[in-house]
Parts: sequence; structure tokens; C-alpha cells
Amino acid sequence: MTFKEALHSGKFVITAEVCPPKGTNVEPLLREAEILLGKVDAINVTDNQRAMMRLSGLAFSRLLLERGHDPIFQLACRDRNLLALQSDILGAAALGIKNILALSGDYPSKGDHKSARPVYDLDSVQLIQTIKKLESGQNWAGEKLDGAPKFCVGAVVNPGAVPIEPQIIKLKKKIEAGAEFIQTQVVYDVEIFKKFLHELPRSKVKILAGIFPLKSYKMAQFMNEKVPGVTVPESILKRMESAADPIEEGLRISKEIIDEVKPLCAGIHIMALNDIALAAKLVEMVG
Repeated sequence: MTFKEALHSGKFVITAEVCPPKGTNVEPLLREAEILLGKVDAINVTDNQRAMMRLSGLAFSRLLLERGHDPIFQLACRDRNLLALQSDILGAAALGIKNILALSGDYPSKGDHKSARPVYDLDSVQLIQTIKKLESGQNWAGEKLDGAPKFCVGAVVNPGAVPIEPQIIKLKKKIEAGAEFIQTQVVYDVEIFKKFLHELPRSKVKILAGIFPLKSYKMAQFMNEKVPGVTVPESILKRMESAADPIEEGLRISKEIIDEVKPLCAGIHIMALNDIALAAKLVEMVG
């Protein structure tokens, strides 16, 4: 079953995330990713996440596809102009990639190449519109294509942003542009997530809640204090602080959050900073 088929089948969908290596040594990560085969419905491949230079997400998506995975190619507007974005979208289709997550991308000043110039010819809404135009058989300039792509297109949202209204407004535009699924920023406070869902317009878009297993009290503090739109409840902070085995406690907390959000959304998206074994363990706990 493809990711798109799973997404529209009614089953609880699970995706995980990998970051390509900072170099050409791809085999260790590809071998490690094999433990997720048959356990997740798709694997997101990041695109210079947090403006940190890594191997091409498009290339790594193809490598995962060859190993039997269904990759979700993350495509950021930050690094490409309108020409390059369209080329990579068509390139992804030619390589057999069926899923794209449209992103604006973090500003370069947050990354490891602070002198890099951002592009942002398009924003994430316009990127979705561009993908849909290519799917119709035309490029942005209105010229006819010799073969049109077809994708399952996704986008992102931060359900804990304050104020939430700008996020809702932009999310509505992404849905109107043609997004089929939405992956959220990390969820620790389920009540905030519920309020966010209450604000959403009725639509067929599939929401996948972001899950980030905590590994230490220090990590919990960092997520709570430094990551915009992420709130770690005091009860979780105390549990992590007093945990005899913080990693196991973090997994238990993630499992409890998943149990709470399961009736509310279409699935989850697991982010574990390339700790694939940890992601796989959480998937097994979810069952």
C-alpha cells in the first residue's frame, strides 16, 4: 500500500523522518532505515533542515525508494528559484517519487552557512500551487509539458503558535491550493492541539500530529524554551527530571500522547533526530 493509499484508507498513518548525511557516505543510514520497512507508511527526507547543509534530499529519496520505502520528498523554497523548484519537482516525478512536502524553509542565518543568500521566489502556498499547475500539464509560464507529474502533496503547520490565527489563515490557503495532508510541529500539550483542531475548517485534509520522543530533561527544557510554538507541560517536565531512565520515560510519554491524539487525527509523524532505532521502538509500542 502506498502512502497515498494508506492516507485515504482510514487506517492510522505513521510517518517517520530522516536527515540525509553531511557527505556521500549513505550506506549506514540506508541500512539503519531498513528497520522501518513495513512499520511506517512513509519516510520524510529533509531538505537542508534548519538551514544545515546535507546531501540532496531528492537523491536520498530515490535511494530510499530503491530500498523499498515510500519517501516523502521535503522541498524548501529557501534554496531554489522558480526555475529550480519546477525542475526538482519534475525530477522527483521522473525518479518515481510520489510524495512532496512543501516548505518555505528556515532562514539561512539559523544554519551553518550564515552567509548563504536566501531565495524565497515562492512561499509554501505558492509552491503547492506550482506543483498543481505542473500536474495540470503546464509550467508556471503557461507552457505545455511533455508529460505531467502526479503527487500526494503535503504541508506543515504549527498548532501551538501564538497567536494561532496567522497559522490558521495560511493553512486554509494551503488546503485550498491542494494539500492532501498536513504534518504538524511537535505536540506535547494535547489540549493545545485540540483547540487548534477546533479552529480548522471542515475539509478532507489529513492531519498528522508531530511526535518527538524526549531523551532527557535537558531536551525537554530546550523544546519548551527554545522551539517556537512548542509547549511542554509542567507534568512532563517533572517526569523527565525524575526519570530513572529518561529515554524509556520519553517513549512512554510519546505513547500516551499518541493514544490521546489517535481519535482526533489521521496519523502521526515521528521526528527523532535520525535516531531511527528510537523511532522504530516507538512504532512498535504504538502497535
